[in-house]
Amino acid sequence: MASQAVITVQPQFSVARQPGQWQTGLLDCCSDCGVCLCGTFCFFCLSCQVAGDMNECCLCGSSVAMRTLYRTKYNIPGSILGDFCSMWWCSPCALCQLKRDIKQRREMGIFW
Repeated sequence: MASQAVITVQPQFSVARQPGQWQTGLLDCCSDCGVCLCGTFCFFCLSCQVAGDMNECCLCGSSVAMRTLYRTKYNIPGSILGDFCSMWWCSPCALCQLKRDIKQRREMGIFW
């Protein structure tokens, strides 16, 4: 009787995630003036739009956790401390950057 080989280790398939990047800079307001005007004069409306885009509660749109979640999803380098500093000292700019990025990724067909 011939013995059968038992496979105990399966071959692994690994996809290395490439580091991502923001589509626009933090202070790149001229790339989408409509978003920047909304962020400047109606911050909470833009916050709710971002939260809605990410299927989260409207109150979470301008949070550090939202920015960190987005960075993690798209493998954008940074840290929670950087996210905190961006949201603390330049909330409208950080929120506008997030909205511009969502908008551009949606146009490219790569927004989750």
